Amino acid sequence: MLTIERALVDQIVAHARADHPDEACGVIAGPAGSGRPVRFVAMTNVERSPTFYRFDSMEQFKVWREIEDRDEELVVIYHSHTATEAYPSRTDISIAAEPDAHYVLVSTRDPEEIEFRSYRIVDGVVTEEEVTIVESYG
Repeated sequence: MLTIERALVDQIVAHARADHPDEACGVIAGPAGSGRPVRFVAMTNVERSPTFYRFDSMEQFKVWREIEDRDEELVVIYHSHTATEAYPSRTDISIAAEPDAHYVLVSTRDPEEIEFRSYRIVDGVVTEEEVTIVESYG
């Protein structure tokens, strides 16, 4: 199960809507060992594509190093789908390389509706998980 603050959900959705019609992507880090998403990091989709995302390799290196230097862990990897439901594509599944991460997808296909879903992707197996949105972790 993914428990996430509403402010972080709002940031992901805002990023997805701002980058539409291209896919948006980024991560959320949290204190090491906590499993709690805290620090939002919007990243650049170097593909600039409505059907595919890829992190800029230098930006990814910098962000992963910063996560390590701050004694954090990668908690969420997110991206948007612009014309389809918020479900991992075959490509999304094939590039999922962080077995402990929550893979969050947001669909921007309907500007009136927020479709926000989370998955675990391990060895090509996709498992949808419950998302609990809280005002704060208290």
